[in-house]
Formats: sequence, structure tokens, C-alpha cells
Amino acid sequence: MSQNDVLFERAQKTIPGGVNSPVRAFRQVGGTPRFVTKAQGPYFWDADNKRYIDLIMSWGPMIVGHANPEVVEAVKKAAETSFSYGAPTEGEIELAERICALVPSVEQVRLVSSGTEATMSALRLARGYTGRDVIIKFEGCYHGHADSLLVKAGSGLLTFADSTQNAPSSGGVPQDLVKHTLVLPYNDVEAIEAVFKKQGDQIAAVILEPIAGNMNLIQPSKAFLNAIRALTNQYGSVLIYDEVMTGFRVALGGAQSLQGIQPDLTCLGKVMGGGMPIAAFGGKREIMSKLAPLGNVYQAGTLSGNPVAVAAGLKTLEIISRAGFFEYLTSQTQKLMAGMKQMADKANIPFAVDSVGGMFGFYFSKEVPSSYEAVTKTNIEAFKQFFHLMLDEGVYLAPSAYEAGFTSMTHDDAVISAIIAAADKAFQKLDA
Repeated sequence: MSQNDVLFERAQKTIPGGVNSPVRAFRQVGGTPRFVTKAQGPYFWDADNKRYIDLIMSWGPMIVGHANPEVVEAVKKAAETSFSYGAPTEGEIELAERICALVPSVEQVRLVSSGTEATMSALRLARGYTGRDVIIKFEGCYHGHADSLLVKAGSGLLTFADSTQNAPSSGGVPQDLVKHTLVLPYNDVEAIEAVFKKQGDQIAAVILEPIAGNMNLIQPSKAFLNAIRALTNQYGSVLIYDEVMTGFRVALGGAQSLQGIQPDLTCLGKVMGGGMPIAAFGGKREIMSKLAPLGNVYQAGTLSGNPVAVAAGLKTLEIISRAGFFEYLTSQTQKLMAGMKQMADKANIPFAVDSVGGMFGFYFSKEVPSSYEAVTKTNIEAFKQFFHLMLDEGVYLAPSAYEAGFTSMTHDDAVISAIIAAADKAFQKLDA
């Protein structure tokens, strides 16, 4: 019996579903989750000591590779002086200054401990700033597990969600909260124009994944982005870019730097902590000044800006700021997608690919989808089979067809070639 099976059986006795985050349970793809014992560079090893090439990289943060020696050294040095103080440190200032320098739309920033904290705090701030209640989100986008955001949400929730219009995607979410959340189709310009025309003076904020990664990788159209920015400006609503996933991952300045859009607030996480639990939200000084202790919008956290996570984040941001980093990362990711597409074509499998920076998506369909509805029409059964065939070949993909994938600077040519060779074998065995 596999040690992964033993551990999973044991875990289910004391942890709901045997996991501490739902998508890890392999519910969509079936089978037993791999329990990781160690990781290095682009690899991790499971409880049976089998090595895998990692293509989720802790869902994005490990952009410089697992256990990067420079980051490890920075964490060790910080840990020697204690893990947390509950008081300000100079490191917090340095990290805030670095974020503001890299993301020009961010004039001030508040550090928190998770992406969920960042998005829920940004929404509260937007409501406090505008004096309005209604928020707009987009179908298939996931912004953390705050109650008002769990409406037709993406990520692991797509496995469990109720398809009823505007129904909560989770139990325990009151309908009274849901009524303040309007859900629109991603990339639908007419829909957002119609909603603003009808109730623009009630809308506090629009929150958007500027490149969606929680219904697989979906890119926005220029018309869609321009419409959102114009309408939020016209009606005095706050535009929130949720760059928890894309920030410092698709480009040094995030998705907004590629799109030429300046949001009012930005949420960050994952890469900015180098794998440690830290996130942030920031934006215009005028809006951020509404936060306590300056304003009446309350937000707090004992571990916010803890010195160990700050050290990991500072070193990671330093590494990815070096000349040529994103050019190399982008090139390697494109090389991976092109190679997988070539192998699928050789096997006559309908297969489409996309990537931005170190983030990628592939789809068992003839074309790259542009909305959640289009993603649901891809061949999910083919994905499930492909996932297990790749796992057998030692390549670990996201265990859901609704998740983007991630590379790192340690995914060199040899690693990319190994993944493509594994994909070649998998496509040949696929019943698609």
C-alpha cells in the first residue's frame, strides 16, 4: 500500500476531507493526493519518495524555485531574532516601499497574512470610501473565501458550486450578503454597461482578476478592461485588481503593467511572500487614508507584516527584479506550452494553450476559452485522464481543470523537455 494512501486515510480521521484546502483532495480528478516530504528547485518528492516535476509551485509563489538558497538564508537570518513581534519593523517599511516602486498605482499599502484578507479588506475599504454597498465580481473568478465573494466563484469551488443564478457557492453564506454582490460574465462588455446604467450610483466596487487563473487561465479583452475602467471612473466606483495570483508572476509590475490600466486598489499575495503567508492591499493614498488609525474603516492582524515572511518576500522580489528574469521565465513557459501543443497535435487531440509570464493554461478544446461558460464546455474527462497519465510520468499538474499552472526560473530546458516527453506519452495513451 502506498504511503500516500496510508497518510490520506490517517488524515481523514482528524482533518475534514483529509486536507486543509479543498482542491488538494483530488475530488475532481479522483485518486489519492500526494503527500509532499520535501521540495527543491522545480521538483518535489512524495511520501513514497517518488520525484515529480512541480507545475503548480505552491499555486504560484515559488517563482524562484523551491528552497531557493538566497530566500532560505534570508528566512533563517530573520527567524534568529524571533518569528513575530506584534510591533512595527523596518522590514515592513522596506517591503511597502518596494511594492509601491514596482506597482505605480499603489501609493500606500497595508500588509496582511493571506489573499482572502487582502480582498475582503479592500472591499470593506471600497464600501467605506464610497458609502455604497453593491459590488460586482465576475463569474468563475475567485477572490478568497470571504462571505460576500463566494457567489459563482472559481478555483476549487467550481467542483462544488451550485449553478443557480447568484446562489452562494458555499454553505453558510447568508442570502442577505449575496444580494449585495452582482455576478457578471467575464469578458462581457454589454453586461457591465447595462448594470452600471441601471444602478451605477449604488456600486461601491468592481473586483476583477485581470488575468483569471481560477477557472483555468482566461485573458480579458482590451474592450472589457477599458469598459470597466471607464465605467468605474464615470460612476465613482472603486476598481479593485485582484493580483494575488498575477502580481509579480506575469510581469514585474503585475498584469496592470501589461494592460496599461491603473486600478484604484490592488490586492497582492503569493509571489510577494516567496511562499510564506503574507499578502497586501494598496492603492490611491486618498482611499487608503480611510483605514484605521487614520479613518473609520477597521482592519487589523496580529501577524500582519511578520518579520520572517517579510524577509522571504523582500529577497524574492529582489531576485525577480534582476535583469532578464521575466524574459527568461516567459520564454520557458511559452516553450513548455508550444511543446505540449505539438505533442497533442501529433496525437490528433483537440488541445489549446495560453500563457502570460510564468503562468499558463491548457484546455482540451480547439480554441482558448474566453469565459467560464466556455471553460465548462472543454473536455473535462480528457483532462482527468491526462492528469493521471502525467502523474504516472512524474509530472504534477493542478488536480483540477479549472486551475492555471505555474513555472519557475528553475524550470530549465532539461525540465521543460522532460515535461514535453511525458506529455507525448500521455497523449498517445489518451482516449480522447
